[in-house]
Amino acid sequence: MFPVTASLCSTLLFLGVFVFVSAGQKTITAVSGQDATLPCRAPNSSSSISVVEWSRADLGDEYVLLYRDELFDPENQHPSFKNRVDLKDRQMKDGDVSLILKDVMINDNGTYECQVFMTGTNMRKRANLVNEPISIINLRVVPPGGSVGLIVGLSVSAVLLVAVVGFLICKKHKQQQSQDSYQPPVQLQPL
Repeated sequence: MFPVTASLCSTLLFLGVFVFVSAGQKTITAVSGQDATLPCRAPNSSSSISVVEWSRADLGDEYVLLYRDELFDPENQHPSFKNRVDLKDRQMKDGDVSLILKDVMINDNGTYECQVFMTGTNMRKRANLVNEPISIINLRVVPPGGSVGLIVGLSVSAVLLVAVVGFLICKKHKQQQSQDSYQPPVQLQPL
């Protein structure tokens, strides 16, 4: 019965990582050491995109990627993302501003936000942005063989649990038998 339950749980976990959390927000699972693409599409054509900003709240004022004035801005980029990020399409055809994160690591786990500013919009400093993120991605990085590791870990845990419970039941049963077969010594009556 347990292997069926473990299999069902792991399948649901595997399928669940691709489910949308809410409109514009989704979870992506990536394997450590591989590249991950975080999707984002601007609502209008690429000809009016003036700024693309990919950020993560836990990075403070530093960016994952900042593209403005037709150039990448490495000045305010968080050091852990230098030389590891790029736009999927630098021409931003059809408004595609998806981020490619190269050689993902466990430290890349987090929630990424994509914001796009169009030419002619009122642009302010980051702390007072008017635009809401158009894409929010929860990135989950797993070690290579992560889902297999989960199944093996659950299976080993189940076997250990069954062994411990079986040992305790046997021990209790032996104690019960010892108590049932115990006969107090016969006391001799004086004659």
